[in-house]
Amino acid sequence: MPVSADPAPALKARPDADETLSLILSRLDDMKAEETVTIDLRGKSSITDYMIVTSGRANRHVGAIAENVAKGLKESGAPAPHIEGLPNCDWVLIDSGDVIVHVFRPEVREFYNLEKMWDSDKPVKRAR
Repeated sequence: MPVSADPAPALKARPDADETLSLILSRLDDMKAEETVTIDLRGKSSITDYMIVTSGRANRHVGAIAENVAKGLKESGAPAPHIEGLPNCDWVLIDSGDVIVHVFRPEVREFYNLEKMWDSDKPVKRAR
């Protein structure tokens, strides 16, 4: 008797924090995000494990980066992220639970300086 294939599509396991971080960093690199900083908040904050701060060159670039990250999260099986700031694209926040991503225009990033607030006791890890 032939074995029939299960008609239900295979469910993807939800990625853990490190897998989510890796996916997001890969997407940021693909989109040419600039001066990406990853801050490890495990043990410092109960709201997330990692925070990423990065920049786009202009509003359009910020929006494209954010949309690409959100698409990658959805494709990975992660719960739909909460996104704020897409209409203006000066500062877009993507909250995936385990990883929070801030995508800024450079001058807005400089004004808020989130890296210093969250990680003032350690050197930041910058990519690119």
